Amino acid sequence: MDTTDVAAIVTGGASGLGGATVRRLAADGAHVVAIDLPKAIDTAEKLERVDYIGADVTDGDQVQAAVDAAVDTGLPLRVVVNCAGIGTAGRVLSKKGPMDLGAFSQVVTVNLIGTFNVMRLASAAVAQTEPLEAGARGVIVNTASVAAFEGQVGQIAYSASKGGVVGMTVPAARDLAQYGIRVMTIAPGIIDTPMLAGVEESFRNELAKGIPFPQRLGRPDEYAQLVAMIAEHDYLNGEVIRFDGALRMQPR
Repeated sequence: MDTTDVAAIVTGGASGLGGATVRRLAADGAHVVAIDLPKAIDTAEKLERVDYIGADVTDGDQVQAAVDAAVDTGLPLRVVVNCAGIGTAGRVLSKKGPMDLGAFSQVVTVNLIGTFNVMRLASAAVAQTEPLEAGARGVIVNTASVAAFEGQVGQIAYSASKGGVVGMTVPAARDLAQYGIRVMTIAPGIIDTPMLAGVEESFRNELAKGIPFPQRLGRPDEYAQLVAMIAEHDYLNGEVIRFDGALRMQPR
C-alpha cells in the first residue's frame, strides 16, 4: 500500500518511536494526525503535513475527535500506529508489601486498553474508505515490547500490558479481515528514546553489550522504517515482529 496522499494516525506522536513514525510517514507523503498528551504536544517539533492533537488514548471522546480530524483531512485514513505507552516499575511483592493495584491498573489501562480504544475507533473510519486492490483498506500497527515475552524483575505491569497487545494481534487481524484492514505488532527491544537520554554513557554501553548483533541500541527511525515497510507490504498480517537485534532479556 502506497502511503502517499493518505491520512494516518500516530499515538505517542510527540517524541520517541511515535515522533519518528510521524516524521517518516509525513516524509513519505501522508497527512498525519499526531496524538499525544497536551503537555507533550506543546513541546513537540511542529512539522508540515502533521496535525498535533492533545488527547488521552484511554478517553473515547478524545480519540474519536482525533479520528474525526484525520477523516476531515479529506484523505482516506489508511494507517494507524499505536506508540503511546507508559512504564511503571514494581514487583508483585517487595519489602514494602504487595504492589499497588492502582499503579498496575494504570499501566494496563494506558498500554493495553488505550491501544484497543484507538484500534476500535480508528478501524471504524478505515472501514469506510474506498477499497484498494484486492479489497485492502489499511493497516494498524500496534507496539508491544520484548518484555511481553521476557519480562524482567519489576516489569510485571508493563509485561502484562504488552503481552495483552501481542495477544490481540491475531484476533484483531481476523476480526478486521472482512474490512480489508491488516493488523501487525512490533515488539521493540532496547531503543534509544528520550527515556534513555539522561542515562550515563557507560550504562548505555553495558545495555548495548547484551545485544547479540548489532551491539548497539535500536533507533526510533529504524522503528519508523519498519512501520513504513509493514504499510507497504500487503501480505504482512496478524504477526508480531521482534525489533531487538536478537536480544533475549535476562531476569534483571
